[in-house]
Amino acid sequence: MLIHPTLRIQSWGFVIGSALFALGSAPYLSVLLGVALANTLFFAGSWFFTTAAFVQLFLSQPAGTDDGGRMAIRAVWLSAAVQLFGTILFNVSTGAALHAHTVKGEMHLVWNPNAEGSVAFLVSSALAVLILFRAGTYWNPGSKDWQSVWLNTLGSIAFGVSAVGSFVLHDGNSLDPNLANVGTFVGAICFLLASAVFLGRSSRPVPVTVDAA
Repeated sequence: MLIHPTLRIQSWGFVIGSALFALGSAPYLSVLLGVALANTLFFAGSWFFTTAAFVQLFLSQPAGTDDGGRMAIRAVWLSAAVQLFGTILFNVSTGAALHAHTVKGEMHLVWNPNAEGSVAFLVSSALAVLILFRAGTYWNPGSKDWQSVWLNTLGSIAFGVSAVGSFVLHDGNSLDPNLANVGTFVGAICFLLASAVFLGRSSRPVPVTVDAA
């Protein structure tokens, strides 16, 4: 059996993953769901992220190019690779959150990979923005690629803010649970919109978009 990765598959993966993160962190709704169910939604969403990021990396090939007789790494591929690494860290973080019951476990298995994954998303987004600037398309609101890159960048910043709020204190509590939830929710909505702009488009992406962040 052959699987043919497409931009549509990539986009739906990020849309579904983002929707699950948004549900798990939605104001008021997350309280009704409870910690266990919210963490389960995050864990499931992280795997949709990873699947979509893998498709994105595949579509962003080749990794290298010839630059005046010297081999160079393509920023588009590097952005996708860093993002895939970030989603894997979220797999670890959200999976550990289902079982970690000690402060040490929450710090090293939940918060650390969560923070590192957020940094990876920020780096991936920064590379995507750099690509826009190098291409001279840093201001092109009518372009889906432009919209996706900046929405993903906002989402990555929001996830970074969430990581700060979820820092585990010595007593096992988070530094700012509300900030963590709001950051996750805003980031998830941004990621969802960034990928939704490509639904219905079947061509290969310009993968500068968590979607291509």
